[in-house]
Amino acid sequence: MLRQLVCCVAVSAVLLGGAQARAEAGGEADELLLGMVNAQSGLASGLGQEMRVGAQAYFTRVNAAGGVHGRRLTLVLRDDGYEPSRTARLTEELIDSRDIFALFGYVGTPTSRAAMPIAQAAGVPYLFPLSGAEVLRSPLHHWVFNVRASYFAEAELLAKHMTEELKLKRVALLMQDDSFGETVKGGLAAALHERGLQVDGEARIRRNSLEVEDAVRQLRAAEPEAIFFVGTYRQLARALREAHAQGMQARFFSVSFVGTEGLIAEAGAWADGVYISQVVPAPDDTSLALVRAYQKDMRGPLGYASLEGYIAATVLVEGLRKAGPQPTRSGLVTALQSLNLNVGGFPVRFGPDDHQGSDAVYLTRIERGRAVPVAVER
Repeated sequence: MLRQLVCCVAVSAVLLGGAQARAEAGGEADELLLGMVNAQSGLASGLGQEMRVGAQAYFTRVNAAGGVHGRRLTLVLRDDGYEPSRTARLTEELIDSRDIFALFGYVGTPTSRAAMPIAQAAGVPYLFPLSGAEVLRSPLHHWVFNVRASYFAEAELLAKHMTEELKLKRVALLMQDDSFGETVKGGLAAALHERGLQVDGEARIRRNSLEVEDAVRQLRAAEPEAIFFVGTYRQLARALREAHAQGMQARFFSVSFVGTEGLIAEAGAWADGVYISQVVPAPDDTSLALVRAYQKDMRGPLGYASLEGYIAATVLVEGLRKAGPQPTRSGLVTALQSLNLNVGGFPVRFGPDDHQGSDAVYLTRIERGRAVPVAVER
């Protein structure tokens, strides 16, 4: 009787352990489900769509080769329209379904602020969002990892170029009136302060709104030489046209979240002369093995956001491989914390006290419908 009882307990433990492993593996022995909630509609839809397409291009390559330890990777996509309340609701629904192994490739700062606490409370990895916000980086969050450089790093590079290279001193800010805008504003203000300057005028626009005329008119009174923009590509396209209509000569600068390809498509010739910081290499720089592989795997237009999605997917796959054939969420975190990669010429490195994979920032300027790299002194 005792032997039977021991055997029953042992078998039960094995079955329970196996059930837990399957639950964390997306419910199937041959599949891992990854939750992606981002903007597939609305003013930031270009970023969400590109992030998905780039990530899927790499997952398709991996799945065709047998997946990761025999498991195929499947994106479970939900559209939040770049609205934080929808992000929170959809994230809760994905986690409550108990089928999602990790959350991956979210887009935006206000949306990440809504989703990240939910993921942390549930013990679900929140991986590689398209946002440079400090709230994702400081303090260090156990379940949160970032590949891209921070907005502070982007603002520093832009401020350095506009003030030291272009000799522009009167800098105004046209910003999205939310946590995204406030984050970048903090980085810009700090970078200008280091150079004995300050923001000489500020105007705000609502998230997911194209009503920019009054904001541009407000900035005109400050007579800026440079306008630092924080928002989405359709908003910037409208602001560029409005600035021209009002006779403003200020040069425009923006962090990467604006969406380079979307801006070029939306603004046309009005985009020429806009400076944009980037956090991944140029998607047409075939001197890098990363870009050559990306171009080979893509089934559609190339762009910075889709390349970011492709890099994020590559890093995730390497983390999963290192986590072993029976992955758990905690095991993935441990694996990522020891990851030191060269992704085809793009270094990514994490540590137990460092969940920031890259600090690389590049500068581009729109010229004749192309984002042209600008050489900068480091």
